[in-house]
Amino acid sequence: MSAHPIRGRCGEGAVVVFAADMPADVARALDMAGYEWRPVPGLPDASAAEPSTGWGAAVVIVGDDTEAAWAFCRGLRRSDTDPVRTLVLIGGARLDELDLRDDLFDDFCITPFHPSEFDARMRHLLAATPVGPARADLVEYQELSLNLETYQAAIAGRPLDLTFMEYELLKFLAQNPGKVFSREMLLSRVWGYEYYGGARTVDVHVRRLRAKLGEEYADMIQTVRSVGYRFGQMRWGASSDD
Repeated sequence: MSAHPIRGRCGEGAVVVFAADMPADVARALDMAGYEWRPVPGLPDASAAEPSTGWGAAVVIVGDDTEAAWAFCRGLRRSDTDPVRTLVLIGGARLDELDLRDDLFDDFCITPFHPSEFDARMRHLLAATPVGPARADLVEYQELSLNLETYQAAIAGRPLDLTFMEYELLKFLAQNPGKVFSREMLLSRVWGYEYYGGARTVDVHVRRLRAKLGEEYADMIQTVRSVGYRFGQMRWGASSDD
C-alpha cells in the first residue's frame, strides 16, 4: 500500500482499488499523483480495511472477471446512503459493458491510459461537491417517486412497503423507462451474477410489485411476450403485450 497522503486539493480519504492483480501502471499513476491507496480483491476486504472517515474514492478495474468488478461497484452503492465516488478503468473494446450501468459509477477511464488523464479524472472525481442546498436524489416517473437516499417509494403520494430487492428492481426499471429487459438480464443487473436463483425470481418480484402498486398503476410494469418486461410506455407508442 502506498504511504503517500492524498493532496489537499483532491479532498480527504484514501482510495480503495478493486483489482484481482494490481496493474503496475495503475499503482504507478496513484503513487505519482500522491494518493494514499489500498488494493482489495473484494467487498469484504474493502469493508474491513475502510478508514474511520470512510473511503475518499474507489477505482474499479474491469478485468477478466467482469461480473466481480460490477458486483464490487454494486456493493459500494448499496453499502451507504452516501456512495463512494467511483472511477471505472475499462478497455476500449469493452465499452458496451457500461450501458445501463451508469448508476454504478461516477466516471470511467479507458485503458491503457495516460497518467495525466488518470490524475485529471481523479481530481475531478474527488473535487466534485454538490452545488447549493442538498436535495434528495429522486427517481420519478408519472405518479411514482423513489427516494434513493432513504430507500422510500410512493405512488400518487401513497407510501409503498417494499422489500430491498423489490425496491432495487423497481428502481432499475424506473431508471430505464421504455426499454425491454429479459429475465436473465434483470437477474444480472439487479441481483448480480453472484445470485444463483432462477429466472422465476424475477416473475415473483414483478407480481409482488404490481400488487403493491395497485390495480390503477400495475400496468406500469408491462410483460413483453416471449422476451421479458418493460417499464412504462415503449417509445414507439405501442400498447402492452400483456
